[in-house]
Amino acid sequence: MLSLGIFGWIIIGGLAGWIGSKIMKTDEQMGILLNILVGVIGGLIGGFILGAFLDVEGGGLIFSFFTCLFGSIVLLFLVKLVTARR
Repeated sequence: MLSLGIFGWIIIGGLAGWIGSKIMKTDEQMGILLNILVGVIGGLIGGFILGAFLDVEGGGLIFSFFTCLFGSIVLLFLVKLVTARR
């Protein structure tokens, strides 16, 4: 999964962060840089969570995208959970 390179992470992270923000209805508050950041951090979170159950390194490009998407949704859910209490 790390063999994608920095540009692969940015592209996959950006797409996953953007789609995740659309699903979680936070897209109006986020720009492209925050979408990329959420997607890349979401990839780390998703890889950590799914790594306990599946072989995430051998999954390929599409599985990497869905791992980033899953992680970005989890990250955005947690952020909404924390910020809603303020």
